[in-house]
Amino acid sequence: MTEHIFWKDNQLHLLDQRLLPFKKQYVRCRTANDVVRAIHNMTIRGAPLIGIVAAYGMFLGLRQASRSKKRITDVDVQRLYEKLKASRPTAVNLVWALDRMAATYQQHRDQEDLLDILLRAAIAIHVEDIENNSMLGQYGAELIDDGDVILTHCNAGALATGGFGTALGVIRAAHASGKQIRVVATETRPYLQGARLTAWELHEEGIDVEIIPDNHVGLFCARGIVNKAIVGADRIARNGDVANKIGTYMVALAAREHAIPFFVAAPVSTFDWTMKSGQQIEIEERSGKEVTCLLGHQLTLKQIKACYYGFDITPARLITYIITEKGILEKPFGKYIKLLFSGKRESDNAAH
Repeated sequence: MTEHIFWKDNQLHLLDQRLLPFKKQYVRCRTANDVVRAIHNMTIRGAPLIGIVAAYGMFLGLRQASRSKKRITDVDVQRLYEKLKASRPTAVNLVWALDRMAATYQQHRDQEDLLDILLRAAIAIHVEDIENNSMLGQYGAELIDDGDVILTHCNAGALATGGFGTALGVIRAAHASGKQIRVVATETRPYLQGARLTAWELHEEGIDVEIIPDNHVGLFCARGIVNKAIVGADRIARNGDVANKIGTYMVALAAREHAIPFFVAAPVSTFDWTMKSGQQIEIEERSGKEVTCLLGHQLTLKQIKACYYGFDITPARLITYIITEKGILEKPFGKYIKLLFSGKRESDNAAH
């Protein structure tokens, strides 16, 4: 798999996902503003990866403040925190990573090697994400049977994370274990994450993949062409409601109608205990130009308006299992999510 994020020469290098799969070009981030731009314009995307990149962004911003003022202040930290937080509102991993970086600053603020500590903290967030998703993949692979045809929506692979993937991490782990599986990936309009990114990732791994238009999901479920569905998540409320790429709700409805198991794969950092239900999750509305234009080409008259919400909410009742690095959560999700946050999770009862 092509390396899509790495730290080198005191800069953060990000593979520009807007150009994939036909061109591999890296964007170099030297400042926090570079990171904000990369997150906002979707040079990178995917909730776990956004959090990782934001952590590096916090370091870059504080390094810049240190150079100009010789000393980092609480005001610098808060200013950077708010700037980075505003770059994408739906993915909770962003806030989780920023909170962790801010806590690291508070703990070591008076140490001479503070910047080194902050950089190591960002790298640790990156490394832990890969390790956690690898473990998540191993748990999720238990739910995949030899011969399964798996439906997935958007891109929840290595490109959306630190390097292994959540939904695609499960598929990758099942494939690595020797199971013969096939994947049906939606295009995921209007940004085409499925057609451009998911299909490319799976092809690189030697996993059989077929792309379908988003509006084929109901037909493929009704005809029994797919027998399992798995997606990632950008935020999970404490009752188990899931915010994920727009169209996920329709996939879940079609799966439920035709008795197809519907799995969500996400690390614990994606859970938001402050959100009682999905109704409280802020849904990002993006520019209508992303609908009226496709890869720079105008699709309709310029006078025509368009609406594009980046995410939707899938109610917990439509989800069969939630796969995490701590195990597989079953219903009632609220009970086991509470145990995750209380530190008293009893794996024998919560894991399937």
